Amino acid sequence: MRVGVYPGTFDPITNGHIDLAKRAALLFDRLIVAVYSGGDRSPKRPLFTTAERVAMARQSLAEIPHVEIDTFQNLSVDYARSVGARFMVRGLRAVSDFEYEFKLAHMNQHLAPELEVVCLMTSSANSFISSSFIREVASLGGDISDLVPAHVAEALRVRFAAGQSDTDGSRMVEPSTSGI
Repeated sequence: MRVGVYPGTFDPITNGHIDLAKRAALLFDRLIVAVYSGGDRSPKRPLFTTAERVAMARQSLAEIPHVEIDTFQNLSVDYARSVGARFMVRGLRAVSDFEYEFKLAHMNQHLAPELEVVCLMTSSANSFISSSFIREVASLGGDISDLVPAHVAEALRVRFAAGQSDTDGSRMVEPSTSGI
């Protein structure tokens, strides 16, 4: 059985993630979309809790055959081994992604030589979408409705209307300096 793992934070899941999962699901008998929970060691401070991100992913990917949603908080290669995966799926949007993914693939190969990294190019319609851009545009009141599923757009609207930027509401969203 060909098992692939598509790891990520998915904070939030976007149409780009969904497109990649649909296409990756065609390559494997079983595709596990693994939502990184991080735990206390994580340098990332996600906008949504792990449970919220899992729920959004489940709803977004429910119609895709052979796709499962799970969580992990250790190295993605260790998670892949634990579920019997031989492949790790990564997405490439731009040249800048390639450089990062190239280095990551080599580190993963060093850590787990039995795993093969499969990089899929995003569709041109989704090439500019990133979760961080989605969060920033939504925090500033921009329309992201055609970039994420409706339930994700609503979750973002509610989160930012409540003035929260993280799961405990301890900090307000600060727009980045990217110019969006």
